[in-house]
Amino acid sequence: MDESTDVPESTPIPPDALPVPVVGIDHKDAEAIITSENDAFEATFGDAVGTPATAWVDSHVAPTAADTTAAVAVLRGDRASDTTLRLTSSVEAEPTCYRLQPIAVSADRPVYTLLTPADSACTVEVDRLASVISHDLRNPLDVAAAHLQAARETGDPEHFEQLTAAHDRMERIIQDVLTLARGEDAVTSVAGIDLGAVAADAWATVDTETTSLSVADDLPTLAADRDRLQRLFENLFRNSVEHGSTSTRSQSTDATNETLTVTVGRDGNGFFVADDGAGIPVADREQVFESGYVRDDSGHTTGLGLTIVEEIAEAHEWEISLTDSDAGGARFEFHPCESSTT
Repeated sequence: MDESTDVPESTPIPPDALPVPVVGIDHKDAEAIITSENDAFEATFGDAVGTPATAWVDSHVAPTAADTTAAVAVLRGDRASDTTLRLTSSVEAEPTCYRLQPIAVSADRPVYTLLTPADSACTVEVDRLASVISHDLRNPLDVAAAHLQAARETGDPEHFEQLTAAHDRMERIIQDVLTLARGEDAVTSVAGIDLGAVAADAWATVDTETTSLSVADDLPTLAADRDRLQRLFENLFRNSVEHGSTSTRSQSTDATNETLTVTVGRDGNGFFVADDGAGIPVADREQVFESGYVRDDSGHTTGLGLTIVEEIAEAHEWEISLTDSDAGGARFEFHPCESSTT
């Protein structure tokens, strides 16, 4: 499709997916008025909607702060790089040094700015989440808008299918961002969870294309949070489908089979999820669990899926390891930690 095609304006991306203060300013307004804020911003600084950016900075800047011009420029969207400023809040007795980081969205949408405490360790990788909001979500938003315009003009049902796919993509991105933002450390484990049943439910939620699932009959029953376990399976299945495709396999093997098989089986007192795809190179096996790491430039993944898998495993006190499957694909193994079985 011609990239110059006019598309209708998309709905601004809500900042509530991030656990740190985010403020939105309508930069089309000459006075740069604050038009939106997330819950974290309001809880930290109070309600500021309707306040001019310059007035807000002046009222919250610490008495000994340096020039505030750079901070106002970030809030207005006139400055692409971040800056730091000591600000007073409604919850801290002393001023706190905040990093003001702009989130680039587009010229026709409000400017969003992250306000991250510069001297504290965040429990999530805010930079990566900001990238997801500003880039990963913008792409399917623009795709959806373009296909909606084309559908209105042509009536071709194929555009509606592409529109649905774009919305599904956005839903997955939002789910991944919220999972990391909220954390997976709180689980409610129930004894005797049927791994096979959970795997089947997870498989039904994934677009598995020509991929097939094989579930062993002798899977152990484990104590687990069923919802979190299903999320773990879903992300592993998507990883296999997206990275173990025929096109990827054909570059590294002589395999001609156009289908991919994902297997859930028993491994001692734990379980494994394996596929017969292209596998994961040894050099990449530590990195794949890092937030934001992607193994290709297809644009189909957020780079958060395996990070979430690792967090869910750790929350259950399971050890996770990555190796080769018997067929040369990827194999993820999960075993209860010794401390959790004693």
